[in-house]
Amino acid sequence: MNWFSNISDFVCGYPLFILLIGGGLFLFIYSGALPLRRLGASIRVLRDRENSSRNGQISSFQALMATISSTVGMGNIAGVAIAICMGGPGAIFWMWVSALLGMATKFFEGTLAIMYRGKDGNGNLQGGPMYVITEGLGSKFKPLAVFFACFGLIGCFCVMQANQLTESITTVVTEPLGLGSGLAVKAVIGLVMLALVSAVVVGGIGRIAKVASRIVPIMVGLYLLLVFMVIVLNIGKLPMVFAVIFKSAFNFRAGFGALAGTAIIGARRAMYVNEAGVGTASLMHGSSRNDSPVREGLVAMLGPAIDSGLVCTLTAIPILMAGSIGADGNWSLAAADASNGIKGLAVAMGAYDNLLPGWGRYALLLVVTFFAFSTMFSYSVYGLKCANYLFGEKYGSWYRYIYLAIILVSCIVSLDTVVCVMDFAFAMMAVPTMSALLALAPKVRKAVKDYRF
Repeated sequence: MNWFSNISDFVCGYPLFILLIGGGLFLFIYSGALPLRRLGASIRVLRDRENSSRNGQISSFQALMATISSTVGMGNIAGVAIAICMGGPGAIFWMWVSALLGMATKFFEGTLAIMYRGKDGNGNLQGGPMYVITEGLGSKFKPLAVFFACFGLIGCFCVMQANQLTESITTVVTEPLGLGSGLAVKAVIGLVMLALVSAVVVGGIGRIAKVASRIVPIMVGLYLLLVFMVIVLNIGKLPMVFAVIFKSAFNFRAGFGALAGTAIIGARRAMYVNEAGVGTASLMHGSSRNDSPVREGLVAMLGPAIDSGLVCTLTAIPILMAGSIGADGNWSLAAADASNGIKGLAVAMGAYDNLLPGWGRYALLLVVTFFAFSTMFSYSVYGLKCANYLFGEKYGSWYRYIYLAIILVSCIVSLDTVVCVMDFAFAMMAVPTMSALLALAPKVRKAVKDYRF
């Protein structure tokens, strides 16, 4: 584990930072700051039902909601808490930067997902990095597509969601009731999760998209209401929250190494949160019934604005409010014991206990449950598409059952292991995805010039 952790830390350090942030910055500039100039247009086309056809399986809105249901998950709570514990409050600023650049990256992802679609063994149109690579770059680059699909099988397991939801249930429910948090308790929790996820996942992408389009607005609205209550009850601490974020983000007195470390941690956690440049978004947007590549790109770029921009900020505010400013002017965590390993959800739970005594953790548990299940639904689609590409529909369909079985395993593994495996798999998925986006960027820019906004 130490050996693998060292490799994961290296790959997810400067190499990943340069690839995602550097690549995102290039795409942002290359597009002429399109996420800022065309944000209004992206909101308008989301309501527009024109330019759709019978090709595809879901609408653009359903594709966006399904994508958000995968990104707005445990990473928005546990991931943000981990980023703050590891990199300090300044990591949040770099998550914001990553969100802005991620909007540009996802615009290119969504556009290319429609521009270069392929057909599966049954003749159905499919999208995703595998098809963008083979249809856009040529069949000689198929090994790169296979490389993505192989790591997609691993990266799209719902290990972190099941792991962190189990942690929250044992902390808030079973331990206070005297049931403990042993293997038997976690196994029962895992079986209940498996049953609930199965009811949706076996229905395929259509059922998952319909469920996502209904629960995503509810869960984001519920979380917004909860954090609004925290802000109202602790309004005096709000200026401190944003002051400490900016101060920590540009703490030059701590040295360039500390500054770079904070930026890398923020970007690394943002990668897991918004998945821009990882390729998962194009797997879903490639199934849209929309025939206009640019229109789909405009819809896709709203994802990072919602998950890394809005929802991650909603998570950071209570955690930072629950901390304190020491005599040296630095922020420190006072809401939970962060010394016992990386327990992201425990930190968030401790913050709500501090700010909303008596019931805060129960409200957060409700939100966490929504977030975890929404992600588990969508991740099954991503992994299944990768499996179908590698093995064909006949054998690829078995992935769905392996995916469900992994839920049980995920309930008992350590979070440190989960973080390492997921970060490494996502980093490997980002290599072929970003390579294709950068290589095909001129095609997207030409399509933008021809598009009538």
